[in-house]
Amino acid sequence: MHDPWTWQPAPAARLQQAVTLLHLRGPDTLRFLHGQTSADLERAPAGAWIRTCCISPTGRMRALAEVLVEREGAWLVITHGDAAAVRAGLDRVLFPADQVELGALQPAWLLTPLPSLSPAVATPTPAGPPAALQWQALPADQGWRLGPGWLLHQLTALPAELEALPPLGADEQERWRLQQGLPAEPAELNDGTNPFELGLADRVSLSKGCYVGQETLAKLATYDGVKQQLRRWHLPQPAEGSGAEQPTPLAAAPIGAVLLSAEESDGGRCGSVTSALQLASGAWIGLALVRRQALAATELRLGPGGPCVQMSTPAGFMAPPVGAGSGSASGAS
Repeated sequence: MHDPWTWQPAPAARLQQAVTLLHLRGPDTLRFLHGQTSADLERAPAGAWIRTCCISPTGRMRALAEVLVEREGAWLVITHGDAAAVRAGLDRVLFPADQVELGALQPAWLLTPLPSLSPAVATPTPAGPPAALQWQALPADQGWRLGPGWLLHQLTALPAELEALPPLGADEQERWRLQQGLPAEPAELNDGTNPFELGLADRVSLSKGCYVGQETLAKLATYDGVKQQLRRWHLPQPAEGSGAEQPTPLAAAPIGAVLLSAEESDGGRCGSVTSALQLASGAWIGLALVRRQALAATELRLGPGGPCVQMSTPAGFMAPPVGAGSGSASGAS
C-alpha cells in the first residue's frame, strides 16, 4: 500500500505561511513572557529562538508561537492561533509596574524551502527536547533567518533563492501540515485541547516555576492524566482490479466524524476527526484526536458502518511526560 506520509513536492518548492509578529520591549520582557507562555524563557540569552505555547489559566491552547530573544526585548511570532486574542490577553495582565511595552501586531511570512524540515516542527532526540536554536538578523531590518527558513516582513522582497522556488498551493500546504502533524486552529488548537494532547511536550517546561496554566499541566504529567492524543489517519483508494473491498466514497470532509473500534461496525467510541484533505488519487488523509485506550490501534472505523482508516503517529509528535510534573505540582499557584 502506498504510504501517503512520505510525500515531497516535486520539483522543489517553498512553504509560505502567513504569521503575525508582536514586538515586546523593555527589561521585564522575558520575565513577563516566561510567566505567560509554556517554555522556559527567563534566562534565555539574546539570539535564542525558542518554541512555546500560549495557553489559558486552565492549560488550554490559545496559540503556537516562537520567541526571538533580544537584549532588552523579544519578538513573539504567532504561527497558529488568534494573534489579536493573544495580544489582548497579554495586555490584560500587563501591570503598570511591568517594564514592558507591547507593540502593534505586524503581518509576516514564514518561508521554508522544501524538501526540508519545516522550522515550525521540532524533531525530538532520544535524549529529550531539541537543543537551543539561534536566529540571525537579516540586513536592513528585513527579518530573520531561522534554521533552514526565513521570517520576513510581508513587504520585504524574497531572497533570490526563495523567489526561484514556486510556492506550494493551498492543498499542498495543508498536506504538508497534516503530514508533519502540526495542529492548527480551530481544528486542533482550541479551548478543548492542551499541549500534551497535541504532541507539544517539547514546548512545555515543568520545572521553571509558576506560570499561567502550570498547575493543570503539572497535574497532567504527574498523574498521567492525558486522555487523548493527536494521530494521523489515512483512507486509501484501492487500486483498480485489486479485488480489495471498495470503501464507501466520502461525500465531504469528515471533520467531526466519530472514530470507532474497527473490530465491529458499532464499536466503542475511540476519538474524532479534526482535519481532513482529499488527495488527487481520491484517498483521504487527516488528523484526529484519539482516546488513550485506542492509541495502539492501527485501524479505526470512520463512523457507524463506515470504512476503516489507517492510523499512525506524526513523526514530530512528542509523547506526554509521565510523572515529570511531580516536582512542580505542589508549588503551583
